[in-house]
Amino acid sequence: MEIASLPYVDEHATVVEAAVDDVWRGLGETLDRSFSRPGAGGYARVVGCTDRTASGPRPLAAGSTFPGFRVAAAVPGRELVLEGRHRFSSYALIFHLDEIGPGRSRLRAESRAEFPGPAGRLYRLLVISTGGHVLGVRRLLSGVRRRSE
Repeated sequence: MEIASLPYVDEHATVVEAAVDDVWRGLGETLDRSFSRPGAGGYARVVGCTDRTASGPRPLAAGSTFPGFRVAAAVPGRELVLEGRHRFSSYALIFHLDEIGPGRSRLRAESRAEFPGPAGRLYRLLVISTGGHVLGVRRLLSGVRRRSE
């Protein structure tokens, strides 16, 4: 998948009162915990995700998976690139970490996705247009912030 060619969806950010190394660790733990819930695996199966289980190295590295996502690239303390695909969409979730001061970091989550065909357009309407995607990403960022601080 060529992530750079996927259409931009949105970006959300949070400031974390912790060093980037602590935020990096918190990001990996939060993603593993969030996507290890039974509902995540079930949802991944229903929509036909390519990756449906957690596998690969921990801490997260290229090739690690959890339901709905595969790690395409991991630069500890800087960037984590997740990609995924299912019947209705090809997508990427890219986390960027920036040090903004001593013991302070900014964590940004950039979403990119394409939704081909009529079923993809309907899926986009249900997930993106309803605000469900925004709530999910903000919840992830808040979880990382709480875990890291």
